[in-house]
Amino acid sequence: MGIISFIGFTLLVAGFAWWKTRGTDEKSADGYYLGGRSLGAITIAGSLLLTNLSAEQIVGLNGQAFSEGILVMAWETLAAIAMVITAVWFLPKYMKGGITTIPEFIEKRFDENTKAILSVLFLIAFAIVLLPTILYSGSLAFSTMFDLPSMLGWEESSVIALCVWSIGLIGIVYAIFGGLKAVAVSDLINAIGLLIGGLLIPYFGLKLIGDGDMFAGLSTLWTENQDKFDVTGDATSSIPVGTIFTGMMIAQMYYWGTNQSILQRVFGAKSLKEGQKGMMLAAFVKFLIPVIVVLPGIIAWNVFNGELSSADQAYPQLVKEVLPPALLGFFAAVLFGAVLSSFNSLLNSSATLFGFDLYKKFFKKDASEHQTVKAGKLFGLLVAIVSMIIAPFIANAPAGLFDYIQQALGSLSVPILAVVIIGILTKRVPALGAKVVMIAGVIMYVCTIFMRPTYEKAALAEAETNGITDIAELALIKAEAFPHFLHVMGILFVVNIIIMLVIGMIKPKTDIYVPETTEAIDTTPWKYAYIVGGLITLLVLSTYLIF
Repeated sequence: MGIISFIGFTLLVAGFAWWKTRGTDEKSADGYYLGGRSLGAITIAGSLLLTNLSAEQIVGLNGQAFSEGILVMAWETLAAIAMVITAVWFLPKYMKGGITTIPEFIEKRFDENTKAILSVLFLIAFAIVLLPTILYSGSLAFSTMFDLPSMLGWEESSVIALCVWSIGLIGIVYAIFGGLKAVAVSDLINAIGLLIGGLLIPYFGLKLIGDGDMFAGLSTLWTENQDKFDVTGDATSSIPVGTIFTGMMIAQMYYWGTNQSILQRVFGAKSLKEGQKGMMLAAFVKFLIPVIVVLPGIIAWNVFNGELSSADQAYPQLVKEVLPPALLGFFAAVLFGAVLSSFNSLLNSSATLFGFDLYKKFFKKDASEHQTVKAGKLFGLLVAIVSMIIAPFIANAPAGLFDYIQQALGSLSVPILAVVIIGILTKRVPALGAKVVMIAGVIMYVCTIFMRPTYEKAALAEAETNGITDIAELALIKAEAFPHFLHVMGILFVVNIIIMLVIGMIKPKTDIYVPETTEAIDTTPWKYAYIVGGLITLLVLSTYLIF
């Protein structure tokens, strides 16, 4: 029954997406990359949420909540503030210039070579970090929910590989041959399904704990797991409380304010007003998302008494435990749509970056729009294959899934955000400053990753010499031996900013940068943007004060 409902809903979404996009010219750049600049606020909000809210988010964050509790909600609630800042500050500056990609903005502000470096950094992040983790987490979820290893009589690693390639090949059809509008339309349907299905998991989970009474289950969960409802993480946690003021906001602003795969949804808006409204709506829903991506992890801790072979199995095991077979198939189909959304969104962005920012510069300067789109599609296919080869090996990552993603992306998020912000705020910092930071910034962060084990080993050796054997005390000593990776991001962000400003003083840009204004769309801001953004920010801060 579960398999039948899964296949049925998946085909329904695919058919509807085809029907809604049959009139869009996918051979033109605007049609393929930006959906013909025709997206409304609700479609943008749904696409933003589902591009972000995929299996790696749901499985990874619930896995962290299983281990550490509600403190990991910072990744979701603080994202709402970053989205508000993007809507009211970044977005008007981007859309008034009529840009298609973030690297295009960098080119206008600095030069072509700076843009090429940034595009390459984005593509490395997509192919090696983001796409493989999306495929792996989705495959882990389906393997666990349907108990595929037992059904097929295969080893779990073989089942994961099968799921990775199945999801990847279907995603290729959506993204490479469908364009942004097909992605966005299917996103909207799956976003609604994911919100409904996502809310059913804690509902049934709490009823299970409360013997049929959801409120009794919530009371029991709160009473028996008080330690899981503390947002103030210590140095040994994945989010020490101080990090929300340093690298946490750096990571959030990079993701929502400069990430091509996210902003491409908004660049497809029919106007700046629609783009801002769509991002604000998504920010409000994002504030509520911890109910879907954090609470189930704590419920799973209670249901399974904290005993699972891997924390990342918490969510799919809970889904399998609490959902009836028919609803299990429906939710698996929605989750499948979420995985496809994130996967094909990144593929579509990869095609955009390569086609616009690299192909026309380094391969064929006089390429037509049709040739550029075709080259982008072929490159997207190559990126997909590379990611499918890498994905099964993510199982061997030492950190939890979500923590692994954030640590790996830190090498790119810090220099990229620094370059974009300096590009917006200053007019005299030259392209040399941006190039130095984008290369040196990555190298500095990678060096800290290799330095950390050495410092931790030395600290533990010293503790052993001093006769310290308590496990909790040793864990604290190890955690404090080297700054948390989010603190490292905050420190390096400041360093990168200083480097660019110093280069700007020593060798200032001779021709002053003057932003252009596009006539392609209406760039009148939404008059309620600041009011709505302020209310969303107050909601986030009040939630933190409550916990």
